[in-house]
Amino acid sequence: MFRNISELVEQAGDGSISGVMLEAEAESTGKAKEEIISRMADQLQVMKRSAREGLQGLRARSGLCGGDALLLDRYIQKGSRLTGGAFPRAVNYAVAVNEANAHMGIICASPTAGACGVLPGVLLAAQEHLGKSDEAITMALFCAGAVGLVIANNACISGAQGGCQAEVGSAAAMAAAAVTELAGGTAEQAANAAAIALKNMLGLPCDPLAGLVEVPCIKRNAGGAANAMAAAEMALAGIKSMVPCDEVIETMYRIGINMSPSLRETAQGGLAGTPTGRRWKSLLWENESPQPQP
Repeated sequence: MFRNISELVEQAGDGSISGVMLEAEAESTGKAKEEIISRMADQLQVMKRSAREGLQGLRARSGLCGGDALLLDRYIQKGSRLTGGAFPRAVNYAVAVNEANAHMGIICASPTAGACGVLPGVLLAAQEHLGKSDEAITMALFCAGAVGLVIANNACISGAQGGCQAEVGSAAAMAAAAVTELAGGTAEQAANAAAIALKNMLGLPCDPLAGLVEVPCIKRNAGGAANAMAAAEMALAGIKSMVPCDEVIETMYRIGINMSPSLRETAQGGLAGTPTGRRWKSLLWENESPQPQP
């Protein structure tokens, strides 16, 4: 079993991080690899379903959010977008999955509900762009799981403990590593992608308006997906993180410990403390909740 990213890469050798993770899961659970893969394939289908549902224009009961995934979808279909390839769809699907979550739909927490859009956003978009099978995406999820496991064991993935860097930042690292491997990158390149993605989100607070996992969470998932794609492109080009991934993870943990409690999911500081944030808190918690917009 691996304890950190360096051991993960070493054990992968010329193979894949996903392969190492699958072996570790089989060893720790005593279950057959076929059963483990089948369960992961089920998680992929949950991701796909939540992305499809989110594209329908779902709105949150709070009235804070909804319909943005549909707007993005229409914008992409017009063909006037600034970027190409998998990038716009990664952002689109990330928002869609999060809006499904805000609508109280079923999502796959990866690694958390608040960060549930990043990984499916990136992998589903990459699947379409690269023409990959569901089986390939399922294995990429094992790569993501390995990175997430290391972060959870050596730092944290909770916004209440480490800020949004621990949630969306971890999700971006997981997605960056997974899509790098999916695109044919080495284990070392996947580790560099994870490091780059997490570095880019260090210090990010968890400051949800009215304490709900909606604003700015949903748009941060879009940003996390974009960040993961950029990190993967750099890693695949041969760019390395000057600071090793394990040290980045340790740094994220230390930053989280030093972060003010007002910036760790308490809805007291950051964007939650703005006039708009306070107004929504008053509206939702001191008065009756508004009905979703038509």
